[in-house]
Amino acid sequence: MIQHASPLRLTWVRRAVRIWASPQMFGSSQQRQAKKLMRKAVVQAYLGMRKNHGGPFGAVVARNGEIVAKGHNMVLKTYDPTAHAEVVAIRRAASKLNRFDLSDCEIYSTCEPCPMCLAAIYWARIRRIHYGCTRKDAEKIGFRDKRLYDLIKKRKSPAVEKVKFERRECLKPFQEWTRKKDRIIY
Repeated sequence: MIQHASPLRLTWVRRAVRIWASPQMFGSSQQRQAKKLMRKAVVQAYLGMRKNHGGPFGAVVARNGEIVAKGHNMVLKTYDPTAHAEVVAIRRAASKLNRFDLSDCEIYSTCEPCPMCLAAIYWARIRRIHYGCTRKDAEKIGFRDKRLYDLIKKRKSPAVEKVKFERRECLKPFQEWTRKKDRIIY
C-alpha cells in the first residue's frame, strides 16, 4: 500500500522554501526569482518522491518569472516511463496555455534533463533550462541516463533492435500530410 505524505510532514519543506527564498540571501531580483522557482521544483521533487509517484525529480515551467505549471516524476504512479518531471510540467504548461510553442517559457529542473526530456524541451521550443543536479549525480543514485548518452555518442550499440519495415505503406500518410492545406508544422 502506498503511503501518502501528510500535510504535517511537508510543513518543514514549506518552511525551508520560505527561508531559502529570503531576499537578503541573494543578489538581483532576477536571481532571487530564479532561486524561488528552483525551490518550487525542489518541493515538487520531495512531493513526488514521498508519495511514491517516482524518483526525486521536480520541474517548473515559468514565463516572465511566474509559474505556469509544476510537475514531478510520476513514472511509478502512472506506469508511464515517459512521465518524467520535465515532461509532466511541459504537458501541463502546454495544456494550460493551450499551445505547444513554449518559446516564451523557461524550465527549472532539479536535475539535468535526460535525453528524452531534453528532446521534449526542444520540441516545446523552450530556450533555457535551469538545472540543479547533474546526470552524474542521478547515476550515483541508480538512474541510468548514461546508457542513453552513450548510445547517442555511439559508444555502445543500441539496446533496442531497429527493423525497417513496410516503408512504402508508412509513407502514404506522410504523402497525404504534404498535400494537406490546413497542416500545422510543429
